[in-house]
Amino acid sequence: MEYILFLLLGIGVGTFGTLVGLGGGLICMPIFIFFMSDGGILPYFTSAGQIAGTSMFVVLANAASGTFAYIRQRRVYFKAAVPFALATLPGAFLGSYIVDKFSLTMLNLYFGIFLLFMAVLMYWNATHKHHSDAKELPPGFKFNKSLGVASSTLVGFLSSIFGIGGGVIHVPLMVYLLGFPVHTATATSHFVLAVSALMGVLSHFILSHIVWVPALGIGIGAVIGAQIGAKISKKTKSKVILALLSLSMFVLGLRLIFVGSIH
Repeated sequence: MEYILFLLLGIGVGTFGTLVGLGGGLICMPIFIFFMSDGGILPYFTSAGQIAGTSMFVVLANAASGTFAYIRQRRVYFKAAVPFALATLPGAFLGSYIVDKFSLTMLNLYFGIFLLFMAVLMYWNATHKHHSDAKELPPGFKFNKSLGVASSTLVGFLSSIFGIGGGVIHVPLMVYLLGFPVHTATATSHFVLAVSALMGVLSHFILSHIVWVPALGIGIGAVIGAQIGAKISKKTKSKVILALLSLSMFVLGLRLIFVGSIH
């Protein structure tokens, strides 16, 4: 029964994560913390490192599957995806070590407040501004590469620490600061997330952070769900994607503030 639940959870994680470009860690982390750590219904995890590492494995499975689907749809902008992805690697590697050695109480609290602010701002923009539903970039499109690379380094670091995947920061950054269309941003962010998650998973694996039973069960489901999410995204308006993303950021922000305030 546990394996079936893990598979169904993975399908849901993969579908939603690919649709909004998050990777699914947003859903996994709260479930792991509240239901699968010590004292929970299924106590698989005994440390923050195991929670983050297992979540990152699911993020990798989701992101890799979704990226292949987006590449087939020709929606990944490789001129941005490759340098952004490479920039995430140092931070992803460093973050997996810090999660075991650094108290996350204040980081949870302040990062959660930041996400709440960003979620409210993004929701307002999604409901009050027009966003292009174009599936391709406009002719002569240009973006600030230096800003994108610098922010991607931070994204890799935070995604590895929180086990959430960096799309929660990367997608709004690409849309609002770099001027990417929403559909291109979600697909390109998914490619970046796959590369960053691979580095995070390797370093978590070296540290024996991955608990394989839930990782494989949820991961297989996430691979299936990612294909579903990529197909749904082709028919979904950019305003809806941004609204779902802002809601995700709001929920994650509340979760981080709650965790930070009770420790």
